[in-house]
Amino acid sequence: MDFGLFEHAFMRHALLAGAFAGVCCSLAGVFAVLMRLTFIGVCLAHAAFAGGLLAMVLGLDPLLGSLVLSLASAAVIGPMSDRGDFSPDTAVGIVFSTMLGAAILCIGLLPGSKAEALGLFWGNILTVSARDVWLLGGVTLAAVAALGLFYKEIQAVACHREIAAAAGLPATAIFYAILCFTGVTVTACLPSVGGLLVYSLIINPAAAAYQLTYSLRRMFLLAALFGVVSCEAGLFLSYQMDLPAGASIVLASSALFVVCAAFSPKRGRRGG
Repeated sequence: MDFGLFEHAFMRHALLAGAFAGVCCSLAGVFAVLMRLTFIGVCLAHAAFAGGLLAMVLGLDPLLGSLVLSLASAAVIGPMSDRGDFSPDTAVGIVFSTMLGAAILCIGLLPGSKAEALGLFWGNILTVSARDVWLLGGVTLAAVAALGLFYKEIQAVACHREIAAAAGLPATAIFYAILCFTGVTVTACLPSVGGLLVYSLIINPAAAAYQLTYSLRRMFLLAALFGVVSCEAGLFLSYQMDLPAGASIVLASSALFVVCAAFSPKRGRRGG
């Protein structure tokens, strides 16, 4: 096996970005899986994409536009579901359709070539910049720190929001903070891994971890591990076999899920 990939700066950046993205996306994915909001990743990815496109139309930094619109979308989902008296998944669907329309409109308004705009959605982890790596590292560190400091409160809300509220916890504020964290995660990952890849990194590692444990603490740890392994394995396969990096990472995460599902200790209980 050729380990010459470490000699290239772009591959070192990609490996670091993959590790950070694997951790922060997987942590967000645990919330999405437990709270049955698996569609939120693709919703906020489209919101960040639309925000980046709008910033391009206005001549602003696409990353700033992505952050503003993804956070705005995350902030809308919670109150919309609470006040509309329907499930958060319905609110996610409404916001997703709105952001999809906004993204298509902004693409139509962009003058000249659309290559930069489409690159924002597809992403390219092999062209990740040092700024993107630092941004991902900062988001990952903040996420791990917040999880460590407020683990009990987060656990209560993620497992049962109504009971957490009845126990006197600020369940609504924590729920909205989780949504905003997901929005920040998607935005941080968008320039390097793209909207499509970030969705698979949010769902697949967390779903794989869910197959193997009943413990939330272990689920967080396993999801983060699976996210990192998926990214690094995908990048190794991409380098060794000259394959598209994004597709290799997605398939690696899917293969991990299949293996975990096949050996899941929960299978017998479901069958019973």
